[in-house]
Amino acid sequence: MINIARKKPVEVEVCQWTGENVDEIKNFCGHSANFVMRKDGGKWFTTLDIFTLEGTHYADFGDYIIKGVKGEFYPCKPDIFEKTYDIIK
Repeated sequence: MINIARKKPVEVEVCQWTGENVDEIKNFCGHSANFVMRKDGGKWFTTLDIFTLEGTHYADFGDYIIKGVKGEFYPCKPDIFEKTYDIIK
């Protein structure tokens, strides 16, 4: 049987990765965040890997980092975030 389900309203903490807020992400994610310097062409930039329950996920600039209900972290693309969440504070 196929059912219809609605996601329960749960408040989560979230921080958007801008590429420049390394300290903010470190404070938010702790050891779940790994920063790596990478070179693209002649330019160096900081990338962000998030250790999730499913393995390591790469976060692009603009992605939201969400702290889940079990204290886990995971990245979320901005378009999905905007369809799923409302910023309340």
